Amino acid sequence: MAKSSVSKLVPKVPPLPSVPGMSRRQQFSASTKKTLIEVAEQLFTEHGYASTSLDAIVAGAEVTKGALYHHFSGKQALFEVVFEKVEAATAKSIDGAMRESKDPWEQARAGLRTFLEAVQEPTYRRIVVQEGPAVLGYQRYREQEERSTFTVVEDIVAAVLRAGDRSVSDAMVATFARLFFGAMSAAGESVTESGDPEEAAERVELAVTYLLAGVQTLAQQDVKVEDMR
Repeated sequence: MAKSSVSKLVPKVPPLPSVPGMSRRQQFSASTKKTLIEVAEQLFTEHGYASTSLDAIVAGAEVTKGALYHHFSGKQALFEVVFEKVEAATAKSIDGAMRESKDPWEQARAGLRTFLEAVQEPTYRRIVVQEGPAVLGYQRYREQEERSTFTVVEDIVAAVLRAGDRSVSDAMVATFARLFFGAMSAAGESVTESGDPEEAAERVELAVTYLLAGVQTLAQQDVKVEDMR
């Protein structure tokens, strides 16, 4: 991408207002890092990791390569920070959607809906679903996911299983969360790879809603989760 097209969307390093406890140099350094991350996120989204060069990133940020290496050891380290940023933002959105309701079943559905909206967004789809596993490696990719979205999934599962003050062990919650997290990850991939992501997301939401309804029915019949071991 040409430098000018990047600059239209991502502004060059802006002057920062005075921040107590930070020198002007520290403020400029923080601003430079923020801009590099924003430019990298845009270029990784549009062109993918392999087709995005460090030269393009520093050109878009209007800084030197030395400035980039001051903050990041290389392109992969920068990608990892971008990945973390996108994952954290998605987890925050899911958590926010869940907090809008007190009912655990509504919380679960709201969280699922927000996740399925996220996997249709170009940035999440490209950076997290498509590029993440290959760039970070499977193990590192899973570690990064579990520090963000898995925690939210665990909260969803705990809310559903423990609705009505039912007693369910942490170990059982973790087991259900692991299964549900795997299903969510697979669902995200299926939506991303679909020719019609919106229709695929609707199918996934319906399927998972049926699964949640099954758990809800068992709970209403007072079938104890611990007895299913």
